[in-house]
Amino acid sequence: MSRIILDGAITESTWTTVEAGADHSAANVLVTIDDYAADPGLQGRKDAGVWVAADDDIDRLQAHVGSLELIALHFPAFTDGRALSHATTLRMRMGYTGELRAIGDVRRDQIEHMLRCGINAFELPEGADVDAALDGLKEFSHSYQTSTNTPEPLFRKRS
Repeated sequence: MSRIILDGAITESTWTTVEAGADHSAANVLVTIDDYAADPGLQGRKDAGVWVAADDDIDRLQAHVGSLELIALHFPAFTDGRALSHATTLRMRMGYTGELRAIGDVRRDQIEHMLRCGINAFELPEGADVDAALDGLKEFSHSYQTSTNTPEPLFRKRS
């Protein structure tokens, strides 16, 4: 198990990432989008989540967002923001309300932006300081722009 940040608190993850094509009969498995789409037995299972690569077609999950408890978005490099677009699409267009986890090259200084795109869980690379990353979320008190978690701009909140 790994320590993750989930909804602003540090917790232990009970999910296990399973390689493409491997056995996924265990509980709390995170499988590739291809394995999920190819196995009707996985679809609808509350203990099966989907691991989405940056170059995957997120629209393939449209019919399943209501039954998935976890969707993990892979960031292959800190310079690759495609998963941010996936997160916004899942939250705003598809109405996904479950856990949306950032995995891969997740860095402390990007977590605030990931949060604003709808990601609510963060699995940092091995060796990263999870406590410091959580503290980093407290560095921003307000944002001027709208986002998935603050649909109203700051100037509209002023009286």
